[in-house]
Amino acid sequence: MTQGVALSWLVLRLTGSGVDLGLMTACTFGPLLFLGPYSGTLVDRFDRRRLLIVTQTLLLLLAGLTAVLIATNVITLWMLFVIAGVTGCVNAPDGTARQVYVVDLVGTQRLASAVSLYEVVLNISRVVGPGVGGALLATVGVAACCALNAASYLQPLFVLLRHRPRHAATVSADGAPAAPAAPKAPPGQLRAGLRYAWRNRPIRVSLFLAASSGLLFNMGVTLPLLATRVFHLGGGGYGLMMAVFGLGALPGAVLASAGSGRPTGRSVGVLALATAAAVLGTAAAPALWLVMVGLAVTGCLSIWFIAQANTLVQLASDPSMRGRVMGLWTMALPGTEPATSPFAGYISQTFGARDGFSLSGLALLLTVTIGWRALNDRPAADGEALAGGAVAGQQVAGREAAGREAAGREAAGQRVADVGPAETTVPTATDALADTAALADPPFADTAGA
Repeated sequence: MTQGVALSWLVLRLTGSGVDLGLMTACTFGPLLFLGPYSGTLVDRFDRRRLLIVTQTLLLLLAGLTAVLIATNVITLWMLFVIAGVTGCVNAPDGTARQVYVVDLVGTQRLASAVSLYEVVLNISRVVGPGVGGALLATVGVAACCALNAASYLQPLFVLLRHRPRHAATVSADGAPAAPAAPKAPPGQLRAGLRYAWRNRPIRVSLFLAASSGLLFNMGVTLPLLATRVFHLGGGGYGLMMAVFGLGALPGAVLASAGSGRPTGRSVGVLALATAAAVLGTAAAPALWLVMVGLAVTGCLSIWFIAQANTLVQLASDPSMRGRVMGLWTMALPGTEPATSPFAGYISQTFGARDGFSLSGLALLLTVTIGWRALNDRPAADGEALAGGAVAGQQVAGREAAGREAAGREAAGQRVADVGPAETTVPTATDALADTAALADPPFADTAGA
């Protein structure tokens, strides 16, 4: 996020166009929109730790390359677009894997607390990172922001290389811990994940809320225009706005982590409405000091809201579907930015920066209004989903066993008819054992190993 703030300012300095700001955001988040669901399937099938090692290394190299190109004054607009697009392709599996990796680290017993804490840290970075970026932009420049972003990947890489998640580990035949085992999802399960998320109404509405809040958490298009064209501020003033937004997020983070138990759809809806009101009030504020107050309040409410929504989605998802559902979350936030950012840039350029800034508030208000009843549905808990899956598996196994038994009886009857009454064959003990073994075979053995 620190680098995102700096690059948005650099694009505005190079071209002065709000549409170019929107195109820059589209290049960054376009891959998340198209690759998000596929990244969820990838996360469900492969070792998430190894996947994160690869993606974090690539992100470090891309940020370092950007810093060098800017520091040597050879950067151009098309280079920024290309680097942003490649970074988005890497971020698609990285963002999904990071969210589901929480389960590997703590297990299911502490999942609710861990997801809430992770969302607090993630969303603090979304709002504090731009604040830090704004401060660095005003003091040491754009290249330093990119260099700091590259250095920020070193610590996660060190932890990933040294630490193996205990709750994803298996035990070998001699009793020693083995390498982490990734859950294996059968191929071709993307459509199953889409159907699952659509049919679970609280998850579906939460995904639309995440998409609606995308412009709020990535204000590289609307806030620079609000700072420069409405209040006539420079880079320092824009950085101060981002810093105020980040500071306001701190009490929101405390409130998000202090909650007990799993969030409800009603609480998510109320927080989304409060966030929408804060955004609209900030956009309409006539004085700069009122805008600063509005940004602080918006930062507080928005991080509280999005942490609750993410936790609700993860805990309402069946464990076998969690990677694919969170892939859809990544597609929604921030993956929808390619569609919304150029539109926000056009609205800001044509009608005014205040109108562009208010778009996320209007989208949240509309989504909550339409989906309020669905948010109050009761999603199945993890344990209930697992129990339901076990019952369904037993039913399928029973049906298959009954089918085999019927087929066996039909075949035996056919043999009797062929041989005739005087030559009826009596089953031996070996035949009975073979039939029993066939019925005991797990009906999904091939699928489990796929």
